[in-house]
Amino acid sequence: MAFDMVGAMTPRPSSRSLLIVDDEPALRQTLSILFRRAGYEVQTASGHREAVEALAGSNQPFPLVLTDLSMPDGSGLDVLAAAKSRSVSTQVVLITAHSTVENAVTAMVGGAYDFVTKPFDNGELAILIDKAYEKYSLITENQALRARVDTDSRGVIGTDEAMRKVMDLVLRIAKAKTTVLITGESGTGKEKIAHAIHAASDRAAGPFLVVNCGALPENLMESELFGHEKGSFTGASEKTLGVFREADSGTLLLDEIGELPPSLQVKLLRVLQEKKVRPVGSTKEIPVDVRVLAATNRDIESDVTADRFRQDLYYRINVIRLELPALRARREDVPVLADSFLTRFAAEHGKDVRGFTPDATRALMDYDYPGNVRELENVVERAVTLAGSSRIGLGDLPEALSGLSGAPSPRLLELPSGGCNLDEVLGEVERRLLLQALERAGGVRTQAAKLLGITFRSLRYRLEKQSLEAGSDEGMDSSAP
Repeated sequence: MAFDMVGAMTPRPSSRSLLIVDDEPALRQTLSILFRRAGYEVQTASGHREAVEALAGSNQPFPLVLTDLSMPDGSGLDVLAAAKSRSVSTQVVLITAHSTVENAVTAMVGGAYDFVTKPFDNGELAILIDKAYEKYSLITENQALRARVDTDSRGVIGTDEAMRKVMDLVLRIAKAKTTVLITGESGTGKEKIAHAIHAASDRAAGPFLVVNCGALPENLMESELFGHEKGSFTGASEKTLGVFREADSGTLLLDEIGELPPSLQVKLLRVLQEKKVRPVGSTKEIPVDVRVLAATNRDIESDVTADRFRQDLYYRINVIRLELPALRARREDVPVLADSFLTRFAAEHGKDVRGFTPDATRALMDYDYPGNVRELENVVERAVTLAGSSRIGLGDLPEALSGLSGAPSPRLLELPSGGCNLDEVLGEVERRLLLQALERAGGVRTQAAKLLGITFRSLRYRLEKQSLEAGSDEGMDSSAP
């Protein structure tokens, strides 16, 4: 709290700025002294016109505005509107000598933080301003966190509602100390989400370490996690800290935690409960300050039921659950992610590749991605590497996506549960094969017709029917039908 029991304000950093607007010089001076003593950087205005000029002329928006409602040259409601138009985060408190329900409603609808009536108690007003600043700080902090999360979770964020909910939850839990269980299929971005949680937390300046529980030999896993003393076992020529101590003051991701052997599950549970580790070969327990995140692609509840995973450890790590959707469940994100990967890989490989052909985009969206986002990332890197022009085409994609092996896309041959329009489906198959043939033939229609086993005249008819842009007639025999 910024005040003691009698209302005296404690000093604050001078970076906080407050605009005081009132046409009474004596009140402006009193309020200026009050808030400058509190450490606020105070600027004053004698009326509506000066306030609007101050708001427009400042390099950064004011966090706080304290304004009279009725002034000779305008209304405090206009000051409120000007402040909110500059920054919706600005918190505005209005003062009036005549409080009315109508004024209060108008102020609140306009986005005011609160409404006070003259005469007011300086201490109470100061507390109100203090709370208004806390709200401003919370809003701007959340905005900064979201920007950091967006930066640190490349390959995860998209427009899909399920992913937006995941990222909203990341923001809400980032500053907590509780364990988080991140689940989802391989390649959905569990490690990226874990890194985003770390980046948005108070531990962001500390280490972020990842240990894959499924990749470590069982006889070395305890030492890897908790460290060991010199000579504690054959080959232990040096003392090691272990990842828990190396991640002290930071975040540790236990990836594929479902692969942890039962003997280590017991020891991990104790570490999570006691917040202490005992290195192999030591009799001492060492305190650690680590935020633990866990990830798995297994059905861990089934493992608990089958006694493959301890129930008490499951409850300990499953305080907060983040379930990442598979990429096939959010197909509208595929073009967004693909464009992001293309931009990165084009820069890394020094290729002048700036986009995808419509057919390539359609093929990318139709594929099921058993490997999820990681597979899409690999597909795009391969395509950028192979691309011979500024746009990635079907020929640059693997056959499983492009269908250029000659087999129709399996998804097109699946009858939806609700039925389908056969003419539309067949028309789509025809359209794809026409485009693929033209692309493979380099746009030469006579060659495309041969690839499709039809006459040039039939090809031309089908292209016109599909409203497709025709290629060239280069190489066409004058006697072609």
